Amino acid sequence: MNPSIVKPRRRAASAFFLLAASLLSSCRQQVEVVGTTLAGETMGTTYAIKLTEVPAGETGKGLKRAVDDALERINAQMSTYRSDSELSRFNASDSTEWFPVSAATATVVAEAQRVSRESGGAFDATVMPLVNLWSFGPEARPDAVPSDADLAERRAHVGHEKLEVRLDPPALKKSDPRVSVDLSAIAKGYGVDVVAELLDERGVTAYMVEIGGEVRTKGPKNDDGALWQIGIERPVAGKRAVEKIVALDDDSMATSGDYRNYFEAGGKRYSHTLDPRSGRPIEHTLVSASVLAPTCMTADAYATTVMVLGPAEGYDWLVERDIAALLIVKVGERFVEKPTPAFSAKIESRHAVSGEES
Repeated sequence: MNPSIVKPRRRAASAFFLLAASLLSSCRQQVEVVGTTLAGETMGTTYAIKLTEVPAGETGKGLKRAVDDALERINAQMSTYRSDSELSRFNASDSTEWFPVSAATATVVAEAQRVSRESGGAFDATVMPLVNLWSFGPEARPDAVPSDADLAERRAHVGHEKLEVRLDPPALKKSDPRVSVDLSAIAKGYGVDVVAELLDERGVTAYMVEIGGEVRTKGPKNDDGALWQIGIERPVAGKRAVEKIVALDDDSMATSGDYRNYFEAGGKRYSHTLDPRSGRPIEHTLVSASVLAPTCMTADAYATTVMVLGPAEGYDWLVERDIAALLIVKVGERFVEKPTPAFSAKIESRHAVSGEES
């Protein structure tokens, strides 16, 4: 497995199932209709790509090589588990001057900063000191609840206002030498977008791309024009079942949850989703948030944002922005679905069906 952006010893929620598609062959000019699946490992998780239509002359092996190369570049740019990545070098630097980075890293940080401002700091890429403190980062700390003093010390170096990004020429700048950036809540979505754009450039007209549960689709899954059927996982630790199936049509969807990545101490469960504003793991009844957005990068960041905001504030935040999303709230021993109006109008109108198992 490549060194990762996402902590490898605990896999983040992979709220995703791809329903088996019947892929038909055709005699279209310059196009083969095939049932090709590409799969591999990246960012501490796995990826899967379903291709319905592939331009004549392309091979699955060639496409997979191109995908792996693209994802490896992202790891080299944004991994916090590689000391030589440009993000790790920025984090290790004590300089408060502009630090040159790739256009890709600057693009992702710029989007993270936009979401931070839009969410009032509920999403914050400078959360890295807290991620390490709570044993979810590359410091490899033991699972333990930090002291109030340690928490206060780390929080002093967190805040999106302490970070600047410049797109031309691409660079990052910190006002506090101890600021460090973690892009794990947005980088998988960006990776999905990069792979989708790669497939577009190679003439692939119908596909499903998934990395660690973040999904982007294009075109129909078969010659009959059927949409891709994507399952949102039921948020139960230790089990794999589908809560709801949605039909995606040239959509990006990301899901964030607190039921796969956590540790327990003193009989209490501590989620990997941290609220940058308090410095502590979330403690509310929202257990899963699936968000649709024009890009998977944005959907990824929004899903994390809503998980931090919680079932009431997060729902209102989505509705105010007319964002399509499905929240799953735990009420006693039951799970209650809470779709936004935009989700109901966009997804449920496609007659997606509910499912109990993958």
